[in-house]
Amino acid sequence: MRPPNRPRHAHGNGRLAELDLLRFIAALAVLAFHFLIAFASVWGDRPAELFPALAPFAGLGILGVELFFVISGFVILMSVWGRGLGAFARSRLVRLYPAYWLSLAAVAALYGLTGAKALDPKLSPGEYLVNASMFQRLFKIVDANGVYWSLWAELRFYLLMAILVIIGVTYGRVLVFAGVWLAAAFGAELLGNEIVNEIVMPRYAPYFVAGMALYLIHKHGSAWLPWLYVVAGWGMSLHSALERVHGRIKVAGFANMPVSDVGVIVTVTLIFAAMSLVALGMLRLRPSRVLTALGGTTYPLYLFHSVVAVALIPRLTGTLPPWATALLVTLAAVVVSYLVYSFAERPIQRLLKPRRPSQTTTAPVVQEEKASVP
Repeated sequence: MRPPNRPRHAHGNGRLAELDLLRFIAALAVLAFHFLIAFASVWGDRPAELFPALAPFAGLGILGVELFFVISGFVILMSVWGRGLGAFARSRLVRLYPAYWLSLAAVAALYGLTGAKALDPKLSPGEYLVNASMFQRLFKIVDANGVYWSLWAELRFYLLMAILVIIGVTYGRVLVFAGVWLAAAFGAELLGNEIVNEIVMPRYAPYFVAGMALYLIHKHGSAWLPWLYVVAGWGMSLHSALERVHGRIKVAGFANMPVSDVGVIVTVTLIFAAMSLVALGMLRLRPSRVLTALGGTTYPLYLFHSVVAVALIPRLTGTLPPWATALLVTLAAVVVSYLVYSFAERPIQRLLKPRRPSQTTTAPVVQEEKASVP
């Protein structure tokens, strides 16, 4: 299957600054959901009652993961194009684990050295050690940090992508791979088998596949089949997102998770619309140090914001009004995450990343995807 002519807007060798901004927005959405909706034990009160005007919007922040998964499908396909399996595996290890290990150490220190109780996973040293592998869910061990759950989905996505890398990444093979995965996800959703679901990920596959299809559109131009995958992914994603939000409402009650079905549908649609504009080159931002820093800060912000919240919110509650506490803790989380990115994660990545030999050919400079968030 031949790709269409390469469009003018496709810049397969450049960094997409708009994705840095979208990633940071997604991270802030997740942070808003946790701080203003989910962290009742941290506040000692129901956050939705503390922030009644913001709660219906903050509750939609749970869907920040949907945006991250679409971005991940887009950028991971970008990063594997023209790469071998070894290079792909090394890039994922270097990108995912340094900040993850730092956050895991911060979680262990928080609960091991302080009197913090909120969100305590109550893990043994051995269970923390298993968490260091990032495969704790495979062994039915609790995540040390609740936000780690989405990393398991990312890891399984990478394993599936490794199969594609071994086969060889071409336009036609990506279309076949994406189509088979999407069909398998639809079938797995109907079948409901736990083992099949772990492999196929029917609730998350539509986002990853849509992101991959959008990258094909970005790189090679519009064609009916990639757009069909995007539309199918959007339809399946609506079902997945509604089920996830309904599950949260069932546990917490609508008063504590005041999110409507219309809000979910609009949010998921906006996610797909924004990524479609990126793919078509209609949402373009000039690269800058600020946007690069925001993109780099995103992954640490996802990993560390819970630790910052547990450490600060109980100490500030009663001293400051809730809105001031939430604002101050958000700023603190961003600052901490930027410091982690600048002075810990990047130096460790440079240390671990193998030096590339000088090349006379023009190898693609790809935008690395850090990870997803819930």
